[in-house]
Amino acid sequence: MKVTILGSGDAFGSGGRFNTCLRIEAGGERLLLDCGSSSMVALNQAGVARNGLSTLLFTHFHGDHFGGLAAFLVEAQFVSRRSEPLTIAGPIGVEHRARHALETDFPGASTNRWRFPISYVEVTPEAPTELAGVAIEAFPMVHDERAGPCQGYRLTQDGKTFAFSGDTAWTPALIPLAAGADALLVECYTWDKVLANHLDYRTLTAHRGELATPRIILTHMGPDMLAHDEKLPEARAHDGMVLAL
Repeated sequence: MKVTILGSGDAFGSGGRFNTCLRIEAGGERLLLDCGSSSMVALNQAGVARNGLSTLLFTHFHGDHFGGLAAFLVEAQFVSRRSEPLTIAGPIGVEHRARHALETDFPGASTNRWRFPISYVEVTPEAPTELAGVAIEAFPMVHDERAGPCQGYRLTQDGKTFAFSGDTAWTPALIPLAAGADALLVECYTWDKVLANHLDYRTLTAHRGELATPRIILTHMGPDMLAHDEKLPEARAHDGMVLAL
């Protein structure tokens, strides 16, 4: 499994980083995990052919994780002229949210006669599934239920597991999310300021011993976290970073 971090930024592009967007390559399949508002720029800059992506999987419905979907679909229709089926997956309500985003961003687009089949899959903690040849497990995170349910995911293929928190404050659900994973990509928005819906580095280090994974990468870093450039035991994500599992 190969994970390319096309976007490692927060909602506001702090540090000039793109919104969250991860390209997962597993065997012959390719999927995107989140597709934030700036993701079409990130995809173009990285030279990623959208028609080669079979699945878009979302952690929650905030713009910096979900806001690129409408442009992705309209570009597929009129520019890339996609014919391959596309799966759009995420928490409960993903189809309703997708249609609403289309109508908001491109009025009338929700009733397009798409030149490619679109299927919607709801992924929940109670119903693990398989997408693009990858086993997917969802875990409930603590972020903003108005944009949710908010979820983290474990992606497993050929004995390798990649875990991603999405956006969350500290929650005990991070423990099983990380358990035995080859790598955990975890949000770390602030250095030591405790927030109700985001994780800070001081809290993360306090719980480090509970996260049974050998490799932690910090992402979704805000200005406060980015200002701390000292060496840490954990890696810091950056746009274009590749994780080979």
